[in-house]
This record gives sequence, structure tokens and C-alpha cells, in this order.
Amino acid sequence: MPTATAICSPYGLPRNDMAKAKSYFFCRECGYQSSSWLGKCPECGKWNTFDEEVVQAAKSPAAGSRAGRTPGDEGSKPRLISEVTTSQMPRIATQCGEFDRVLGGGIVPGSLMLLGGEPGIGKSTLLLQTALSIPGKRILYVSGEESEQQIKMRADRLSVARGDANTVPNELYVVSETVTQRIFEHIDAVKPDLLVVDSIQTICTETIDSSAGSISQIRECTTEFQRFAKQSAVPVLLVGHITKDGTLAGPKVMEHIVDCVLQFEGDRNYGYRLLRSLKNRFGSTAEIGIFEMHGDGLREVANPSEFLLSQRDENLSGCAIAATVEGARPMFIEVQSLVSSAVYGTPQRNANGFDFRRLSMLLAVLEKRCGFKLGAKDVFLNIAGGLRVNDPAIDLAVACAVLSSNVDIPISPRYCFAAEMGLSGEVRPVSRVEQCIGEAGRLGFEKVFVSKYNSRGLNKKRFGIEIVEVSVIEEAFRSLFA
Repeated sequence: MPTATAICSPYGLPRNDMAKAKSYFFCRECGYQSSSWLGKCPECGKWNTFDEEVVQAAKSPAAGSRAGRTPGDEGSKPRLISEVTTSQMPRIATQCGEFDRVLGGGIVPGSLMLLGGEPGIGKSTLLLQTALSIPGKRILYVSGEESEQQIKMRADRLSVARGDANTVPNELYVVSETVTQRIFEHIDAVKPDLLVVDSIQTICTETIDSSAGSISQIRECTTEFQRFAKQSAVPVLLVGHITKDGTLAGPKVMEHIVDCVLQFEGDRNYGYRLLRSLKNRFGSTAEIGIFEMHGDGLREVANPSEFLLSQRDENLSGCAIAATVEGARPMFIEVQSLVSSAVYGTPQRNANGFDFRRLSMLLAVLEKRCGFKLGAKDVFLNIAGGLRVNDPAIDLAVACAVLSSNVDIPISPRYCFAAEMGLSGEVRPVSRVEQCIGEAGRLGFEKVFVSKYNSRGLNKKRFGIEIVEVSVIEEAFRSLFA
């Protein structure tokens, strides 16, 4: 009887020795893994968030391989908290005041930061410009999307690359690589003081056989960079893509792993860009950085009121200036409104840069408490400059702009407003109003409208501006449209 021969693969290996591909389902919100599709995630409770991925078992690292370990991975042991010594490690200054402001004073050694934003908004430009401007540091810029020649072309275009003869040059190394094991080999060779990875969705690890950008790959690669940052005290900056909904692509657990989540946003029709901090373990999340995009890179905007306030000579109805505070910096923005008779049966409501539901609430207050008939009129609201504001301190300015357009009486551009509106029509106080009043006086405003409850204990004589106190919305309207 003939001897049975093993069925071999096209490569000469027995088929039972080949790695079998396995399919798993991952929750895109929390990264929960399941062998079958589930309608509701048992971990985070979200519905319809499971995606199927083909994953093979992790390969055992070969001798001398970088798979599964990062530089400085020497293990650790538990110690008493009283035995742990702390040292004040100085932050790395980026030489960009707006970037340092958002980070809380600079880059913290050993931190892992994630920068997200829409395609073409300027994420790579911001990080390359930052890497070129940090003096006396060795920086490794890893790109999975561009070649070294493309990075060099963009660097030549940036004004900071041309530099100044008095600046201290840094050592910026660039490499085009997508595999984490080879990236860590480059790290061992360069020994950088700062690592930039652009972008995390293009990076993959050899320990997982799924494609780059999948939930398992993003989670595993982020974990490897986090382990490297903590063990080597080298800060890591990751660039992340966003989905069509505006959220960061990948599992939500990625945002929990990193120390800082930054959002780079702006309107393509404007040249201004805003850098926000959605999460920061080493600073405040209330600060924002404002940049202006030019052909030779991004420029800082020290006084944001310069571009948020339009320069106009004539008085136009429907415009009001609102005072708000972002972090520790007061800002003045122009609120524009247009109220007209509804052409169609259903009145239109549209808000650009302002919460639509809050606009509906303010219109209901004006109609119910103040008697203004706005239910049969179209109302359009716009925040000038392409900025999106969620601060309730601009409520009074929004209401005054709407009423100014409704009665077609302009508000003086030398007036500003800093107050919140309640459902009963009362004008509520807001925090840090003294900063707004002081900045308004410095910019040359003549009057500032605030809640009378904010003015208690306020030394009005030290401000070079008239402070108008109002308790209900009708008082503000009588002062403006008497």
C-alpha cells in the first residue's frame, strides 16, 4: 500500500504548518475584541461599532529581532512610593509661543502627544516647522506618507528653515518608514531627543498581520510608542487622521493611552488655524493657539482680536462685539446676524460657528419674555473669522445682534457685551469678566455691557471704559434702541 504523502503548499510547506488567518471583530470606540459580530458592545455600550479584521497569531520574536520590545525595555519592579525620587525635568520649548501655550509651557519629556485634524489643514507643516525651530535638539521625523525628498521640499518652503544666523541649529533627521520594528532600529542609531511620527494610521507592526490603519494595528502601535516614551523619557508626537464626523480615526482607547490630544482646525476659506487641547495631563485644556497660514508656513497671531473683528467704517445693523476668555487670554469676536421675513412657509434657522440649539433657545426667550415676533422670520447667525465659539458669555451679543437686524438699527462698534442669558430673560454673570473689561478698555471700546451681579465689588474707576449694568434683557435693549 503506498505511503500517504502530506499535502504541501505552493511554497513547499505542509498546509498544517501554515499560519491560519483568523477573523475577529473589534469595537472602534473602545477596542473590545469578539470572535463574532455583536450589535452592542458589552464594554462601552455603543451600538453598531464592530468592524471585522483578519488577524493572525503573533509571531514569536526571532533571536535579535526588534519585534515585541522597544529601546530601553529592561523591565521594572515595584517600589515604595516613599522611595521614588522625583526630579523636575525641564520642558522642551518649541520656540512657538502659541504651541507652548496650548501644551502648558512646552513639551514634557516622556510624553506621548496626538495631533489630529482634517486633511490639508496643516498638521505636517506645523510639526515640521516646530521640529526645525527647536534649537540644540536631535529630532527624528518619521513619515509613512511622504518620502525624504518631499519632506525636504516642504522644509525649503518654510521660512523657519532659512532661519537666522544667530539661532542655534538643531539636528533634524528624516526617514520614510512604516514598520515599528525598523523605526526602533533607527531610534537606536540616531538616539533622538524628540520623535515625530506622521501618521499613526500608516504605521504597522510585524506582530499583527492586519493591514495598517486597522483598529488592532493602531492600538498596538500606539502602545509601543507609549512604552518607548515612558521608558526612554523621549517625547513622541503622533499625527492622527480624523473621520468624516470629525473624530480621530481608530479606537477610542488610543485617546486614553496618549497624554495629550490636540486638534488642529480651521476653515479652508480663511487663512487662520486654531490649535485646541482636548486632553492634557500636564496643562490646561482651556487654552487655544491661533496661527495664520502663509506660503512660507504658519505664523503666530499674538492678538486674535485683530482678525476676529472686521475693519469697517460705516455702522451696519445686525453686528455686535462679544467678549470671551479662552484660557487666560481675552478675545473679542464679531457676531453677525440677519433677520428677514420668511419667503417660504417654514422659517429658516442657520448658525455658523455657534451652537444651533442654543440659538433656538435664545430666539424662544426673545419671543416669549420680550415680545419680539421672530417665529415667522428667517434668522441667520455667523461668527466672523471662521471661529467656533461655545462660551455662553456671548449670549447677550447674539441676542443684541438679532434684535439689531430685526429693527434695522445699528449697534455702535465701540460697544461690547459679556454676559449670559437665562431662560427667564435674566442676564447672568460670567467668569473672569474683569479681564474682558480691562482688555476692552485697552482696545479703545467705549462701553461694555455686563450683568449687574458681575459688577458687585468691582472697582469701576480703574477701568478706562464705561460699564453698563443690566439685569434683564429689556434693559440692554432700552439702552441700545431707546
